Amino acid sequence: MKNNIKALALAAAVFSAMPHAQAANANEEATKRHFAALIAPGKEPKLAELTMFFTMMPKGGDLHHHYSGAIYAEQYLEWVDKEGFCVNKTSYTIEKAKPSAGCLSGQDVMLDNTVLANLLQRWSDKDFYNHSAIQSPPDRQFFDTFAYFNPVASTNAVDGLQRLKQRAVQENLSYIETIYEIAPIAQDADFDKKAQAGSLTDADFAALIAKLDQDQAFQGWIGAYLKNVDTVSAGIDDANFTLRYQPFALRFLSPSQVFSQIVSSFKLATSNPKIVGVNIVGQESVHVAMRDYELHMQMFKFLKSKYPSVKLALHAGELSLGMVEPEGLTFHIKDAIDVAGASRIGHGMDIAHETNPLAIMKKMHDQKIAVEVNLSSNDFILGIKGQAHPVTLYRKYGVPFVLSTDDAGVSRNNLSGEYVQYAARYQPDYAEVKKLSYDSIRYSFLNDADKQRLLKALDGKFAKFEAEIAASQPKAGR
Repeated sequence: MKNNIKALALAAAVFSAMPHAQAANANEEATKRHFAALIAPGKEPKLAELTMFFTMMPKGGDLHHHYSGAIYAEQYLEWVDKEGFCVNKTSYTIEKAKPSAGCLSGQDVMLDNTVLANLLQRWSDKDFYNHSAIQSPPDRQFFDTFAYFNPVASTNAVDGLQRLKQRAVQENLSYIETIYEIAPIAQDADFDKKAQAGSLTDADFAALIAKLDQDQAFQGWIGAYLKNVDTVSAGIDDANFTLRYQPFALRFLSPSQVFSQIVSSFKLATSNPKIVGVNIVGQESVHVAMRDYELHMQMFKFLKSKYPSVKLALHAGELSLGMVEPEGLTFHIKDAIDVAGASRIGHGMDIAHETNPLAIMKKMHDQKIAVEVNLSSNDFILGIKGQAHPVTLYRKYGVPFVLSTDDAGVSRNNLSGEYVQYAARYQPDYAEVKKLSYDSIRYSFLNDADKQRLLKALDGKFAKFEAEIAASQPKAGR
């Protein structure tokens, strides 16, 4: 009798849930049809509607996100005034001086349309292709912007992160994993001399770590970094948004400086649960970065053996043919995975040139090593887009990937715009773009509890979004 009662109760529950499930399925089907109409084959993509669609669509996470490059120049100008600095009217650099006739306040820059336009051409990629000013090549233009706003980039971080949060919530983005601040750094002349001679060993790595452990200034910087993360993260996480951090090393510095930054990054990632991974950044094609690439991967390998739980999201393969010698295109992604132990690859643009790319992509598929795809910056820095972009290869061979912004303040973009580009160029179906949103949480470095929390929230957000899209569509027979 009890079994019969249980069976009836179960049947009743299933029956009562059916109308809701059917409505949800109907909403999803309506959303699929609507999306398909926006990118119908043989027709020009409906970009305005795609922009509205993806601004409304829940987006899980932005996993390749540089904090300083995400802040728009206008916000940096506010901080110029807060810090009592000024902007040189001729060079557009920030000076630690009071405003004067030749050095303007941030507010004065904002009020002078010509000066502001000239500043934005230097502090970002704005107007690069549609004005007549003398320009550096696109890659230098992109990377040179950081030197302009660096004097205030590490100030007012509470304000900066809150602004990024507001912007994310506005475009229905739930999570950012930001490459936050440069990791604590030290230099060692003997280590650099051995590196120059090509004689560094694991024993040298261990010896420098021991020396750094006794360096009070270095340890103090690590403590200050941890305190900074605690301070700026207060009040950020809530039901709508979550933020996590990655410290980084600069790949164009001396070997001892890079190694010390990798050491401090690993220590930071094991000291605060909000620091979820480590990274290495900087233009990959410059001489020192290319010369020391294999050494950097060995450094990561050594630290990964000491701290196996630390996750790596390494910039690797942000290169194109002609940017460096052909040999330089053949191993960066492979070494980031096989030597350093990366769990995610940032950019991954040179995969078609790597030695045995099919084997590399099979390993990435099998081991679920995702690529962080940055369409806007790949187009601007490397000149690669459309069918030349290796996302077409990752897509074909089942390599997981996510869409991300890279440096939204420099590129003047947002994550919704990256989805628009992807949809317009590659004509995915709705199921694929929905999966990209979920994958940006699945391949995040969040702990399992936070990951499941955000995935569950994403379920509810998509149900609401699909209901809104379905309700907006013309009814049959009308």
